[in-house]
Amino acid sequence: MTTPIQNRKYLVTGASGYVGGRLVRAFVDEKEDVRILVRDKYKIMGQPWASLVDICEGSAENFSDLQRALEGIHTAYYLLHSINLGPNFDEIEREMARNFATAAEKAGVSQIIYLGGIANDVNISKHLASRAMTGKSLATTSVPVLELRAGIIIGSGSASFEMLRHLTHRLPIMTTPKWVMNKTHPIAIRDVLYYLKGVAHLEKPVNQVFDIGGPEVLSYADMMQKFAKLSGLRKRWIIKVPVLTPGLSSLWIGLVTPVPTALARPLVGSLISEVVADPAKSIDALIPKPTEGLIDVETAISLALSMITAHGVETRWSDATMPVAPWQKAQGDPDWAGEMVLRDYREAFTDVSVEKVWRQIERIGGDNGWFGADFLWWARGVLDRFLVGGVGLRRGRRDPDFLRVGESLDFWRVEELEAGRRLKLYAEMVLPGKAWLEFTVTRENGKTKIVQEATFNPRGLGGQMYWYAVAPLHLFVFPTMLRNIVKKARKDA
Repeated sequence: MTTPIQNRKYLVTGASGYVGGRLVRAFVDEKEDVRILVRDKYKIMGQPWASLVDICEGSAENFSDLQRALEGIHTAYYLLHSINLGPNFDEIEREMARNFATAAEKAGVSQIIYLGGIANDVNISKHLASRAMTGKSLATTSVPVLELRAGIIIGSGSASFEMLRHLTHRLPIMTTPKWVMNKTHPIAIRDVLYYLKGVAHLEKPVNQVFDIGGPEVLSYADMMQKFAKLSGLRKRWIIKVPVLTPGLSSLWIGLVTPVPTALARPLVGSLISEVVADPAKSIDALIPKPTEGLIDVETAISLALSMITAHGVETRWSDATMPVAPWQKAQGDPDWAGEMVLRDYREAFTDVSVEKVWRQIERIGGDNGWFGADFLWWARGVLDRFLVGGVGLRRGRRDPDFLRVGESLDFWRVEELEAGRRLKLYAEMVLPGKAWLEFTVTRENGKTKIVQEATFNPRGLGGQMYWYAVAPLHLFVFPTMLRNIVKKARKDA
């Protein structure tokens, strides 16, 4: 018996990611009954829709957690990726997908919807092959799987768009591999969401693969020229060379753009293939195109740029938590048994109001800087990114003035946030231990008190040596930061 559309409940995995977060928002706007599966519910509490969805806390790698999340679900969206989890990410994705499908079958789920990548070229990358294999793994049970395969997604905050944007802005002349001339089939994020929402309201379950793409097929080089034109930049000179492998190209992208090498590698590898939708896999018969038509590349780029300019970016590629070293574990872990806790504690008092001081604290990082010693912060980001393969400092921040729990902030992540009072950041740089930076603002005896505390849980002797080695820099960086926060707040007041 088919469940009436108005009675359906939807599960969205990957809700802390770029596409997942926007899909949840779209469902909430349409008053749909939505559940999300997240490892740590506090990472999404800053989202405007957090109180309007059913939150299931658990891991997609844990079968019992999957069963809890899938109980009572009609349609389950599988929007999980493991491309940041090392060279064996394809095996991890395959196993996760099989477990998800088995749990969905046991829970009586009627439909699985999966967003993968177009994979029609014979010369297919490991990343795209893994995305196709994930779809096949999801289809190993009796639950019908509707797979949507997309090419490059253009939208403010997507990794592909950030890569395109920064390469074009920063390199008026560039040497590129010859495969930047390969054909791609980009699609606007709005159209991806249109199809993801549309398939939720089908009368009957569907077990089929569909390719989705925008109205244009063009090369990556063509997209760069369109971006340059719309941004008011001169035409980019693109010199094709045969020696830049995907590995070398991803290193170069890690140097020039905010996208780290680990994420750039599979994205660049995908460009080796001709990523063009197959007309035989068209979804038009099932979901007709929007009445106003699909969004072309120039319009998609213009929309993305306008959202960035207006500080209206809803989700970013960096929203999903980056993998950490095994000894760092999760942000919310309690202090390790018997572990040393090292601190740099500072406080200051000022006549400036709590509100003015808090405004400066919440604006920290990104283009706003770190209130002095920015060169040292930059140098630490360079070391993290290029010597140990960390995220570096270029991730920036989603909005220049406001933060929310769970989002990235340069090489930190917002772990806790009490608006107007407290901000706690967790370090996602590669460290021999775990680190936090915390600010608290209170009113005390007629004065505004600011507490700034850096905390480090070292891993063994190596972690302790690291802390004491950088301690001389702390003696300059941390007091300068606190002093300039007060100074800036007083100036604004």
